[in-house]
Amino acid sequence: MSKNVTYLVPRPSIFFPMIPRQWRGLRPEVKGFPRGFLTQFWARPLGTMKSIPSKIREQLQHASQTHLLQFWDELSESEVASLLNQISQTDLQMLNAIWRSSTSGDSPGDAKARIESAKNPGQVVSQPCSAADNERWQLATQLGERELQAGSVAVITVAGGQGSRLGFDHPKGMFPIGPRSDRTLFQIFAEQILARRRRHQATIPWLIMTSDATHAETLKFLQQHTYFGLGKETVQFFQQGSLPALDAATGRILMTGRSELALSPDGHGGLVAAMENAGLFDLLAQQGIRHLFYHQVDNPTAILCDPALIGFHAQARSQLTTNVVRKISPTERMGVLADINGRTEIVEYSELTSAQAARTDSNGDWIFWAGNTAIHVFDLEFLAQLAEDGGKLPLHVARKNVGFIDSLGASIKPDNPALPNAIKLERFIFDALPLAERTLIVEGNRMREFNPIKNSDGADSPATSRAALSRIGREWLAAGGYVIADDRPIEISPLQALDAAEMTLKIAAGAVHLADF
Repeated sequence: MSKNVTYLVPRPSIFFPMIPRQWRGLRPEVKGFPRGFLTQFWARPLGTMKSIPSKIREQLQHASQTHLLQFWDELSESEVASLLNQISQTDLQMLNAIWRSSTSGDSPGDAKARIESAKNPGQVVSQPCSAADNERWQLATQLGERELQAGSVAVITVAGGQGSRLGFDHPKGMFPIGPRSDRTLFQIFAEQILARRRRHQATIPWLIMTSDATHAETLKFLQQHTYFGLGKETVQFFQQGSLPALDAATGRILMTGRSELALSPDGHGGLVAAMENAGLFDLLAQQGIRHLFYHQVDNPTAILCDPALIGFHAQARSQLTTNVVRKISPTERMGVLADINGRTEIVEYSELTSAQAARTDSNGDWIFWAGNTAIHVFDLEFLAQLAEDGGKLPLHVARKNVGFIDSLGASIKPDNPALPNAIKLERFIFDALPLAERTLIVEGNRMREFNPIKNSDGADSPATSRAALSRIGREWLAAGGYVIADDRPIEISPLQALDAAEMTLKIAAGAVHLADF
């Protein structure tokens, strides 16, 4: 036993008259106290025992998870209610099955065969490189604009993550990213939606999916900023679900407190169930929404409600359209879209060896080139049908270090990256791809559309994202006739211009000036 661990000894009582009178009613701290002595002689007071619901007890016994009740007699009424609520919302049998599956692992032969069967994705709309391509994109843009004007589009922003990897102890959507003003991610997206509303003279609902960790602070932040002019009634918040972390060696659910399971968000694939639980499918259908523009909160250059993407989606009657960009190198850490056994699927970078990632087709082109930007357009009816069918996409296992308390309530914080102690579970929204009958892939302009913030420094960091925002701004101003030094920070609000064409018109009309940026 570590000499540095402090254990709280259960409360002494009249059942132990050998305890000095001055100790009674106290909870002394004892360092390095023998485990056997505590469990044998300083037992929990029998007089405070609470009745454990028989159904809960049986479920936990059957699933070998009775340790969740080990602190039962020490809990307050509110803590008991919280613990029972967490247990009742947990599919214990499913967790056991997932853990058993994770210990056996997939057949290497099956995984290899899946990768080897992959082909270049079909149904791809490439970036325009000819007059005919430009006309095709223009027609799609016009169709997308008509869909926006008809009020058939809503935006979903997935914002369940914290900014901890950036050294930012708040929801990532509150991270300041403006090159000059420190405009937050949330503000950039809100201003894009507001500018789209004004341009197309239509209401575009904004749905923000939060998690337990980000919900309260996100709601307060948007309220404090009066929803950046969007109107409270057009902004909907809904929470994704949570899943417990499991001990990797035993499959037992970890606890972070005496009445608290070690819970974490269930991933962006929890979207379908979360929308159903919040009643959003019915609400959106009543509002005439048919298309859901989906993006994640960490990419400030995503073109929200991109008319071209929406137009291609509507034109193809696609149920799920995905924006992709070309990978910089075969080994870039991006999931890629590929055709496997006649269906479009995502292949994660972790599934590929270096040799597999570099595999080419008969033309010498990479097979795994189409990097997933996590920008999609969903058909509302398709997602609603998934919800009706159960709404639960497959669970994926990730081995991580997760803090927990041991059987005596001591806090343990594993920190060995080579030997993670826990299994975390999450669902991925892209697992809906093979479930769709009609899918479409549209290649985006990487420099313009994909500059995410995932790391504190280096690639995909705040520095590279701010540089991209400045570069895009300089390009727009240059299109309007201004010459700007490459090292000058530029920040253009979406309310000033949504694209280079709008900026050029405003410069020509004298509506904006270089000093404004």
